[in-house]
Amino acid sequence: MSRRTPVPTSLILAAAAADLLLVLVFVLIGRGSHEVGFTLLGTLNTAWPFVTGLALGWLVSRAWRAPLPMRRTALPVWASTVVIGVLLRALSGQGVAVSFVIVTLLVLAAFLLGWRALARLVVTRRTRREAHVEH
Repeated sequence: MSRRTPVPTSLILAAAAADLLLVLVFVLIGRGSHEVGFTLLGTLNTAWPFVTGLALGWLVSRAWRAPLPMRRTALPVWASTVVIGVLLRALSGQGVAVSFVIVTLLVLAAFLLGWRALARLVVTRRTRREAHVEH
C-alpha cells in the first residue's frame, strides 16, 4: 500500500481560487465584449453555470488530492466547466450559439489548463535547480 504525500492546504486553496478567478474573468470578458454591463446580479447570472461546472469538475476529479496534473485533474475540470456550463446555460435560457461554445472551449482551456502548465513548469525547474544545488 503506497501513501501519498499530502497536498498542502495552501496549494489546494490557491488552485481552487485560481480556477474560480479565471472562470470569473472569462465571464467578465464575455459580458464586456457583449456590452451587457457589469452588474453584480448579471455577472452572477452569467457565472453560475460555469462555476457549477467547475465545482463538479473538482468533485469528479478529486482535484483537492492533486490540483496540478493535466490528465488527472486539469482536463476533467476544464471539460466539466465547459460541458456543464454550456448545458446549464442552455437549460436556463441563456445563449449557446456555436461560436460561443467554441470561444468557451478555447478560452477556458487557455485559462484552466494554462495556469497549471505554467505552474508545472515552475515546479519542475525549481526542483531541478534544487537537485543541482544539492549535488
